[in-house]
Amino acid sequence: MRNSALVIVDMQYDFIDGSLACRNADNAVKETLKYIDSQTKGQGGEEHEILDTFPILFTRDHHPADHSSFTGFGGTWPSHCVAGTRGGEIHEALLPYVNEELTFDKGCDRTVEQYSGFEGMNSAGQSLGEILELLDTTDVYVCGIATEFCVRNTCEDLLKAGFKVHLLKDCIAYVDHDGHLKALKEMAEEGIGIE
Repeated sequence: MRNSALVIVDMQYDFIDGSLACRNADNAVKETLKYIDSQTKGQGGEEHEILDTFPILFTRDHHPADHSSFTGFGGTWPSHCVAGTRGGEIHEALLPYVNEELTFDKGCDRTVEQYSGFEGMNSAGQSLGEILELLDTTDVYVCGIATEFCVRNTCEDLLKAGFKVHLLKDCIAYVDHDGHLKALKEMAEEGIGIE
């Protein structure tokens, strides 16, 4: 798995059991943990050593309470992933793998809708693409929520940036099953590996 990294998109409580709960979300979290385990097994040593050989990066919806995408403020979505709320937190089972430098917040500006993790920034103001470049990444494995929106947008931006993209189909949740299947088919046609 040299030169590989895992990007986990928006595995936050509002998308799992909250205001925008998606189908297959609990299972997606379980399968993601299984996948991490399969990649890091037998690598003894400290967590940080494991992350050196297989970096795990997170994207996070991180909205102000009056975000323009919320229905109460003229948008299309119910209020979700407000900074500082339980709904905005990454699922607790994944917290051992969360590193602040490898976590990218998006949707922080109330006037801008951002679906792609590529638009997020870490606490140092670096983008997902910049960090993947610094890590000499060639292959990016992607999982998360939701297939039709943030997962797809992130995969497509990774592809445009020149990375080889592998979408872990057992590790994703979705808004609508038909929409999920359509998005998978279209991503495969664009050159994203569905695995």
